[in-house]
Amino acid sequence: MERITATYLVETCHDLEVAANVLAGEQSSGTFVDVPNETEELKKRFSARVESIEHVETVSEPAIPGALSKEGKYHRARIRVSWSIENFGYNLPVLISTLQGNLYEIAQFTGLKLMDIDFPSSFVEHYQGARYGVDGCRALTQVYERPIIGTIMKPSIGMSPEQTAEIVATLAEAGIDFVKDDELMSSAANSKFEDRLAAVMKVINAYADKSGKKVMYAFNISGELDEMQRRYEKIVEAGGTCAMLSINTVGLSATKKICDNRVLAIHAHRNGWGMMNRHPLLGIDFRAYQKIWRLVGVDQLHVNGIQNKFWESDDSVVNSINSLKEPLFNHKNIIPVISSGQWGGQAFETYRRTKTLDVLYMAGGGIMAHPMGPAAGVRGIQQAWKATVDGLTLEEARKEYPEFDKAAGKFGK
Repeated sequence: MERITATYLVETCHDLEVAANVLAGEQSSGTFVDVPNETEELKKRFSARVESIEHVETVSEPAIPGALSKEGKYHRARIRVSWSIENFGYNLPVLISTLQGNLYEIAQFTGLKLMDIDFPSSFVEHYQGARYGVDGCRALTQVYERPIIGTIMKPSIGMSPEQTAEIVATLAEAGIDFVKDDELMSSAANSKFEDRLAAVMKVINAYADKSGKKVMYAFNISGELDEMQRRYEKIVEAGGTCAMLSINTVGLSATKKICDNRVLAIHAHRNGWGMMNRHPLLGIDFRAYQKIWRLVGVDQLHVNGIQNKFWESDDSVVNSINSLKEPLFNHKNIIPVISSGQWGGQAFETYRRTKTLDVLYMAGGGIMAHPMGPAAGVRGIQQAWKATVDGLTLEEARKEYPEFDKAAGKFGK
């Protein structure tokens, strides 16, 4: 019978083998005490199995509260645990409850992070993955051989539909490829979803009729499932190409239900990511996280950015981008969404470290707050990416391109 294997980074003051077996028992057939019906036959079929334990280091202070060590020693290790697919079948919510559920509560651990998941090949028969992925989103935006350049509507909330549409018109004329609602904007008092959709798509469709290029706008449809479905259908009717979901708040099942429509590209915003990942010994690593959402079927997934405004290190961002470049079954690879305090200046280091153009490179303030206006902000980022691919340094690009130079003067500080 096929098995699913999870890799964890753990910390415990107990013997590593004992602690690992507690995890395996608690997350399958066991509990804190023996129960009569947990027979050897049942355990053989349904119990989780500790596959390997690799000691990493021993430290003197616990990472998070848990069992206290009398000797002042806490052992860190990578452990691999597997479950028979019979335990949950192809039910992702139950699978994730198994791999991530109560184990974070287990007192024996003073640190625990899900680092990776290995899914058996049969999952490809039950999950289609992305509808569009990298190549499909390139086709929708008609962008090839360079990053898709995007922005976020700023101010995040408070503008009317007419104000939003006016900015979109300016951005479209400047050559923007992608625009999205901020995750804080869905249907506000002065910007009802339907009104904003109508105003923005009027501009986008008019520009497409004139130029042949349709800007991809990711409308935030996050909400209750029926409401999301209605909004999704309205985007389709209006001629839109993308919907945005706050995946951590709407959840696995709701996201999959929307992805299963397979008409619009799905922009997956991971807001709330910090509470899942910020602590080095708690939560889930992006390597495991992205596999779950790729199975569900999203086309674009946030990864933060180089020299971003948040806490995440450049190494972590690069690892996230690289993980999305790795194959998952025969599914389409999805687009890393680079954002968070970005302007054109980070393009040089981003390309140097990742050597890929298959990204959605987004700047909110980096475009909207450009000293020469949003249109110049778009051109400045286009210039930055051309310069870095052409082998220019940042300073050489400043001499070559006036819009990029002005951006560097403001944001490069």
